[in-house]
Amino acid sequence: MKTILNVIWLVLCGFWMFLGYMLAGVLLCITIIGIPFGLAAFRIGVYALWPFGYTVVDRRDAGAPSCVGNVLWLILAGWWLALGHITTGIALCITIIGIPLGIANFKMVPVSLLPLGKEIVRTDQAAHGYPVH
Repeated sequence: MKTILNVIWLVLCGFWMFLGYMLAGVLLCITIIGIPFGLAAFRIGVYALWPFGYTVVDRRDAGAPSCVGNVLWLILAGWWLALGHITTGIALCITIIGIPLGIANFKMVPVSLLPLGKEIVRTDQAAHGYPVH
């Protein structure tokens, strides 16, 4: 079932969200200071491309730099990407078939707003107490 949902997701919205994250990542990597944010955008972009079967967990070792970085991310790129997820989620929820995809879009809003200090893992790893390093 995950594969079917991922293929439908890829066709309807995943590819476009992936491109949005890649654009944000490239723009952020132009400056040396933005490289950690660009890498976060690339990581989330891959998650946005194929999200079913994966989840986001908090890193226990994330500290104050992640908090400061998240504030900068929110201002520079986060709200644009979150707006894309919200818009796409609403559009997908119009049809019955698109409702699970719309819900998946809404679940991606928090990580698109505040990605630092988070890690993307397979859902089976998260269910068994994924060891966050």
